Amino acid sequence: MLERSTAPKAGENTWLWLLKIISGVLVIVLLFVHLVVNHLVPTEGLLSYEEVIAYVTTPGIALMEMTFLVVVVSHSLIGLRSIILDLNPSPGVLRVVNWVLTLIGVAAVVYGIWLMQMLVAQAA
Repeated sequence: MLERSTAPKAGENTWLWLLKIISGVLVIVLLFVHLVVNHLVPTEGLLSYEEVIAYVTTPGIALMEMTFLVVVVSHSLIGLRSIILDLNPSPGVLRVVNWVLTLIGVAAVVYGIWLMQMLVAQAA
């Protein structure tokens, strides 16, 4: 029988591994909340631009959506880094990969938060 380890991979420190595990759980929880709030609470879903603007200006919703964005981006990029680690890159390549993934993550989160703030500002 095959034994599977849940320990960090070579090149992956314990904190990054733990962040990947925690963010995976948070993705599931926040996805469930996101789907319920977007599709089950409104009687017909959010079908118009005006409904979306009203939705994101509800207290706490913008914060929940931005948290969802940060968790999804973090989890996906850490997972992509983990896949790249399976290819056994050299330390120099891994450094470049770390920087590229960090820049992509920061750019995605900054853009998403900026976009959410623009949507909230349009309602004001």
